[in-house]
Amino acid sequence: MRRGRESNPRIDSARGIYPLPLSKLTSENNIDIPGCSHYCSHKMASLWRRPRSPYWVCCYTNANNLRCKKSTKQTDRKKAWQVCLAIEQAESEARNGVLTEKRAKKIIGEILERTTGESLRTYKVKEWLMQWLDMKGQVRATKTMDRYRQVIRDFVASLGAQRANLGLAHITPKDILAYRDSLIAAGRTARTANLSTKVVSAAFNAAVRQHLIDSNPATALESLPVKGGERGTFTLEQVSKLVGTADGDWRGAILFGYYTGARLGDVATMRWNAIDWERKLIQFTPSKTKKPATIPLHPRLERELLKRPGVGTAFLFPSLAGKETGGRFGLSGRFGAIMEKAGIQGKRTHTGSGRTFSNLTFHSLRHSFNSAMANAGVAEEVRMKLTGHSTRDVHMKYTHHELEPLRAAIAAIPSIGGEQ
Repeated sequence: MRRGRESNPRIDSARGIYPLPLSKLTSENNIDIPGCSHYCSHKMASLWRRPRSPYWVCCYTNANNLRCKKSTKQTDRKKAWQVCLAIEQAESEARNGVLTEKRAKKIIGEILERTTGESLRTYKVKEWLMQWLDMKGQVRATKTMDRYRQVIRDFVASLGAQRANLGLAHITPKDILAYRDSLIAAGRTARTANLSTKVVSAAFNAAVRQHLIDSNPATALESLPVKGGERGTFTLEQVSKLVGTADGDWRGAILFGYYTGARLGDVATMRWNAIDWERKLIQFTPSKTKKPATIPLHPRLERELLKRPGVGTAFLFPSLAGKETGGRFGLSGRFGAIMEKAGIQGKRTHTGSGRTFSNLTFHSLRHSFNSAMANAGVAEEVRMKLTGHSTRDVHMKYTHHELEPLRAAIAAIPSIGGEQ
């Protein structure tokens, strides 16, 4: 009795249609030639389909003259045949020593376009890094992007013009290591080298997510050990000294940093409409994370702000607004002068590149904010919400029930003396 085509798997080739033999396979890709019938062992490409499988499999001769099989991942026989012919063509060119990377990409691109209608996306290293920067520019703060761009410029320079114009898949852990070594040789700290490598790694992670490369070459490197230089925290007494020493807008800015954990750049550009006096909340979007934050207003900070209230889009601290934060003569340097006047000196560490690192800066007020709540027994989850270290994207539209633990956490921070 003759069986129908659906119940009897067959193979299609240029010689016609043949029943599928009971040949034994030695692996997933190689066919056991002695056990194959003539249609598996001849030189021409052919198609067959496994029982109960929707996909056509290409049977072809590879560059080493071995008969192999590879799934086309196509259920349509015409499309599968196009894939199979392209595989045969590439293997033939490789066997004759004429297959180049450019030619291989063209063949693969033609297969993709014929079977799916989509073009093959290929990127040179420099081209992809520039596109990644453009994507990041939509979600990162200006200062962060300035750092990212500098890191990418340095990395491209480390690669050299030739390797920077290769395909993404050509970059290896050796290239990443060479870049990091160049930073250390230039006098950068291990911390800086680690952060810069992390930026480069993020760019390659994005390429992995878009299926442009199979793996991230930067993940093969372990972080360099970092010695000392950890950010410190101010004691309650030290914060009181800072507030007592500071004058003008700096007095309120220091209290704002201590009772909200806000970064210096955000404090300097804070506006009066960020404060909800009725609900006693401070709502703003940090420039670094661009995720809305809601912080209950501490009574001590409220009293300070009410001494000279403003309205609308006016700056809370106008003398700080528009000023650069970094550098000796920037806001960070001015805060350092207040520390010195108050008799507070952080632990200084020489980086080896002629620079000195202090573990006490305005950013330490952010750590002090977190530390004060921890010392008062505030749960880590609550502290994460208030410091913006949440792992989920919260829109900060809290209900009254959700705000209560946040209010309690802020209230747990001791009040600073020295009110005038």
